[in-house]
Amino acid sequence: MSASFTEIPYRGVVVLAIMLATIMQVLDTTIANVALPHMQGSLSATQDQIVWILTSYIVASAIMTLPTGWLAGRYGRKRVYLCAILGFTLSSLLCGVATSIEEMVLFRILQGCFGASMIPLAQSTMLDINPREKHGSAMALWGMGVMIGPILGPTLGGWLTENYNWRWVFLINLPLGIVTFTVLALFMPDSERVERPFDKFGFFTLSLVIGSLQLLLDRGEQVDWYQSPEILLYTVLIGAMLWMYVVHSRQTSHPFLTPAMFRDRNLVTSLFFIFFTGIILLATMALLPPYMQNIMGYPVLDVGMLMAPRGVGTMFGMMLVGKLVNRMDPRPLILFGLAMTAISLYYMTRFATFVPPHMLIWSGIIQGFGLGFIFIPLNTIAFATLAPAYRTEAASVFSLVRNLGSSIGISLVMVVLSRNTFINSAYLSESVTPFSVGFGLAQIPAEMQEQGAAGFAMLSGEIARQAATIAYINDFKMMMWIVLASAPLVLLLSNPRKIHVPQPT
Repeated sequence: MSASFTEIPYRGVVVLAIMLATIMQVLDTTIANVALPHMQGSLSATQDQIVWILTSYIVASAIMTLPTGWLAGRYGRKRVYLCAILGFTLSSLLCGVATSIEEMVLFRILQGCFGASMIPLAQSTMLDINPREKHGSAMALWGMGVMIGPILGPTLGGWLTENYNWRWVFLINLPLGIVTFTVLALFMPDSERVERPFDKFGFFTLSLVIGSLQLLLDRGEQVDWYQSPEILLYTVLIGAMLWMYVVHSRQTSHPFLTPAMFRDRNLVTSLFFIFFTGIILLATMALLPPYMQNIMGYPVLDVGMLMAPRGVGTMFGMMLVGKLVNRMDPRPLILFGLAMTAISLYYMTRFATFVPPHMLIWSGIIQGFGLGFIFIPLNTIAFATLAPAYRTEAASVFSLVRNLGSSIGISLVMVVLSRNTFINSAYLSESVTPFSVGFGLAQIPAEMQEQGAAGFAMLSGEIARQAATIAYINDFKMMMWIVLASAPLVLLLSNPRKIHVPQPT
């Protein structure tokens, strides 16, 4: 039998090590973004090649999240977790010493494969080593790493790259990995072993679905979406493999994902919720830095400093909700978080070509606070009525859906931004031509036409800036409506305090 929460010594030390491992893994999803221009020159890579440093990690991580439940059941949670931390740390070292783009992509794939299981294993361990009445507080502690990591990643990555070298973006994982591996090897309890056949065909088909979806989202904007045969191929693969997986799962006695866990209404509804939360979390993070740099002219370091208060709001929200979620129904807390997030996005729709720092800071704090109120109660309620035997497998699906939401959200806002910028630019400039009244070069004497052309070029640049500003605001408005549209899902959640937790049959 696995150790229960009453038999685990040094529980606080284990929790701190799990949080450190979580921060280390989540940080790597965004910390490398700001270092890409420096890496491109150092590794002699083209613009298309350097993007694969991000894409390879995301695709590998998404695919290898799937078998986490089976691996933990077959070999034990502790052994799988320690292997994941060790492999992630060593592959981070290899990324830090890579000398070519080919080496870097290979090592990033390894990093994604090893890091994929760290989040679901951390979540299921935190639930198992704490009594049910403290699950809310446990999820609040663990959730700080999951939510704050992507927010602080660009700031920390920019600081390391600016003051040291881009290689430290990866090498910083070495001391963190050594500490977490040592502590967990000494004090982490193991889990029960569950002998279940591995559904190779199910894993193969689902892997193709997830991998093709990630590649479609990452590559779509670069190759003009469905004008490209590459995107058409990904779409066909997604449809065909998903259909084959569904048919296969209905016929096999041991499907890759256990169907029984999807009978839990709270889990299924929470998966929809975390999908929308993923959209808002990283889509906003993808929009704000270029908006502040390209439209408002903030320096890179100032952008990082102005983004940091979002993490402060998230941390404060999680600390507060961690105390409340154990004492009351989590559903009103989720509604409050949605309301705060919608308010912050409405506040952002009032932005212009220049936004004072205090407006950026307050909108970030409010949004971070709201996301904290969504994330913790949602993680608590998702697993509250689920049989403990399904926790690791459900946690891997939960993590995967959150990441898919983030990928889809980023692709969605970038597509809408690009299209709206083009449309707005055409609309604003339709009356501005070299022969328009007030701007016409034809009426200007020849000796002054050169100055007139320069002024017209400046006017065209300002039109482009105004068009982009409107496009960004439209994106913020779209995300606000997504948040409001997801609110009725709260009605599908059940109060976990009134439901008996079932045991697997």
